[in-house]
Amino acid sequence: MSTSILFWCRTDVEGFERLELSVEPDVVTATSTVLCLEAGGFRLDHRWRLDPGWRAQSVTVERWNAQGYGLLHLERVGKGWRVNDIARPDLDGAEEPDLSVTPFCNTFPIRRTADEKGASLTLDTAFIDGPALAVARSSQRYDRQGPDRVRYVDLGLSAGFEADLVVDGAGLVLSYEHLFKRVTPGWFP
Repeated sequence: MSTSILFWCRTDVEGFERLELSVEPDVVTATSTVLCLEAGGFRLDHRWRLDPGWRAQSVTVERWNAQGYGLLHLERVGKGWRVNDIARPDLDGAEEPDLSVTPFCNTFPIRRTADEKGASLTLDTAFIDGPALAVARSSQRYDRQGPDRVRYVDLGLSAGFEADLVVDGAGLVLSYEHLFKRVTPGWFP
């Protein structure tokens, strides 16, 4: 088993994330806390369970903001998803969840995008708006620019948004143009 602690800061608004990632032979888990001033300010905790191929099996999101506490649980069931124990046929075939407040979930499709420059992966997602705790189907594409560079293209709910991502050897985001930058302890802006 290997455990890593990762930190990201937001580059568009004041915000910070601490994520603990554990990789075991039969499961990958992540537990994270995000503090952010976006949308009036919130704390959001998210917990992921992935299979050994880094395909999300479930994510639980807890949010605290001015409106109070909220909870959302998304779970893979066959080729579909359940949200708070209710089947969501509109999400059938969505390949991965995409949580708005973290670059962590970009790792799942990045790891499945072929390594050669020019490779591309298009997929539907179960997009989770973290501050609103709402889930909707969306589409996105990942275009490999090099071994450690990927271009993200939103084809769905935020169509027209694009960003360059720099990733480490595990496909975890180091920088996400316009939104996130990975930092190490002792770093100060």
